[in-house]
Amino acid sequence: MTDALPIGLELGWIERDLRALDRAGADVLVGACFDDDSPPRGAAGLVDWRLGARLSRLCLGGFLTGAIGERLLLPARPRLPFDKVLLVGLGPRATFDEQRYLAALSDVLDALDGLRVRRAAIELPGRHAAAIGAQRALELLLIALGQRPAQLEALSVVDDREAQRFVEAIRARPARRNPEARR
Repeated sequence: MTDALPIGLELGWIERDLRALDRAGADVLVGACFDDDSPPRGAAGLVDWRLGARLSRLCLGGFLTGAIGERLLLPARPRLPFDKVLLVGLGPRATFDEQRYLAALSDVLDALDGLRVRRAAIELPGRHAAAIGAQRALELLLIALGQRPAQLEALSVVDDREAQRFVEAIRARPARRNPEARR
């Protein structure tokens, strides 16, 4: 990977598991869903389980569709240790590519900025279905974070053990200053 972690951002990893999420120290949990995910999968599926199939009911009622650009913000407490859950739609899985990953990632980062989130746990868009490789997803995340003002203080990636290796490799590198960062 070519980019380093911006100075001041703590990067972590959380296994995609309910018990691990229960120990996460974040304000918001971010998940994503394809429009052909039924029921929701990945972090969204774990949230659905914990919230008594609330997301599944929203899908069945047509309120949550998984369409490209869709955003859904839900309160998470007291069933989850987060204040909020943010879900983004990814459209059809068959047409998901790097461009759609970048668009969804931008949507997520814009939403987190708008909510003034400091600590987030994020399942990178499409990773729950291995629609993008862990290393590439993290490379693009670092580039995206480096191109915007520093808002996040801590970001935990919710993923499998393969991603953990890449997160640890990033953390081992020297951090770099973001020229857009607040002083």
